[in-house]
Amino acid sequence: MTVAAIVVAGGRGIRFGGPKQFSPLGERSVAAYSVLAARSVAEVVVLVVPADYRGTGEGADLIVVGGVTRADSVRSGLASLPECDVVVVHDAARPLASTNLFREVVAAVNSGVDGAIPGLPVTDTVKRTTVRDGRVVVEETLIRDQLVAVQTPQAFRRDVLVRAHASHDEATDDAALVELVGGTVVIVTGDIHNVKITEPSDLARVAAALGANE
Repeated sequence: MTVAAIVVAGGRGIRFGGPKQFSPLGERSVAAYSVLAARSVAEVVVLVVPADYRGTGEGADLIVVGGVTRADSVRSGLASLPECDVVVVHDAARPLASTNLFREVVAAVNSGVDGAIPGLPVTDTVKRTTVRDGRVVVEETLIRDQLVAVQTPQAFRRDVLVRAHASHDEATDDAALVELVGGTVVIVTGDIHNVKITEPSDLARVAAALGANE
């Protein structure tokens, strides 16, 4: 089965203070590491960028401009893809995602499911809350054994992912959209090192892990 990848790098990085996905990490950018990892499974890698992007492509095969939301950006990437059977979607801000993780989600989809995503067990107690009279009040303690913290890369059958995006506008990730159209999404074991850069301190941690600060 043929595979293509969409690396989502369309965010403006408001909390970070700029587009974190293009921050330097040694000789590459954050996004370039993600593109390189995606290439381990994909014949074609599409990088989705902000409208004001002035870079040279970070090693991707195609560059497309994203939309207002993450889902809009993924749809822009999907529209630009050549024919393929499996689509891998990866957040550019996760430059430590291993090639093994990419291979595992693709292998799971090739085994016959609609989607595969990495997940890690939730070790903290998680409570659902609501606001009453200006105070945050606990409504329910969730069963921790039934919860996982989800990462990217996420892999899907292309036809199912296209249908999911055509049927629903927004969700926190692509797997949620596939779930909404009745698709079967399985969990593969995630990687504790596959952190998402959200704060400047995260960038320093990732640089140390890559040896980019040596």
